[in-house]
Amino acid sequence: MHKNTKWASLIGLLFLSTSGFAQDLTGVWKQIDDKTGSPKALIEIKKDTNGSFSGKIIKITPRPGYTPREKCVNCPQPYTDQPILGLEVFKGLKLVDENNYDEGKILDPLSGKMYSLKGKLMSNGKRLHLRGYIGISAIGRTQMWIRQE
Repeated sequence: MHKNTKWASLIGLLFLSTSGFAQDLTGVWKQIDDKTGSPKALIEIKKDTNGSFSGKIIKITPRPGYTPREKCVNCPQPYTDQPILGLEVFKGLKLVDENNYDEGKILDPLSGKMYSLKGKLMSNGKRLHLRGYIGISAIGRTQMWIRQE
């Protein structure tokens, strides 16, 4: 009986540690353009003191035929005329159940529009699907972000 208790405890700890790792969004992610499939930027995601997640642009990826904007021109306050590099592009993303996130807001710095945000972290912890939408999530766009090692 004593041996079984040790094994059960060990299995429980392994399960908790792997599920905790899979749910952690913190780190650097490569944002992939959903229209072209090209990398757009590197986003650093951090966990805020309230337990939600936010992300800021730490590098803009050069792409052929694209000249990046330096400032968020048509963006609402407090983002108006802020440099895009270093800009917090999403905030408030909360874990709602295993690997699913919701209740966030994301800014498109090229159009200046704010969208509701939800996401799903793939079970391997290396791909994040984020969906920005207005109203209902069926009407929106999904981007895949790839965790950088």
